[in-house]
Amino acid sequence: MAKPQKNTFRIQFHNNNRIYELYAHEVSQSQMIGFIEIGEIIFGEQSKLLIDPAEEKLKTEFANVKHTYVPHHAVIRIDEVEQSGKNRILDAEGGTITSFPGSHIAPHKN
Repeated sequence: MAKPQKNTFRIQFHNNNRIYELYAHEVSQSQMIGFIEIGEIIFGEQSKLLIDPAEEKLKTEFANVKHTYVPHHAVIRIDEVEQSGKNRILDAEGGTITSFPGSHIAPHKN
């Protein structure tokens, strides 16, 4: 007997002047008033040869998280989708943010 297919959701929300886009199997109204509860966050396969720095950052950020709680006012949209995509962090205008590895050196102002 086949296992019943879990629903998959794409959740977009504001966090620290960025837009987070996560895929998860659980999204519900939290028992804490004013929050959406997100559980079973879906990450890509571990065995990929190419590593996406944005998804790795999210894996690290949500490594030991069972459920995360997002304030209602931060949620942009929640969609039920056929299959999961790549979790990512976007800038406020919707462009993908990828930090350059290494230290950041600010230009000297005169």
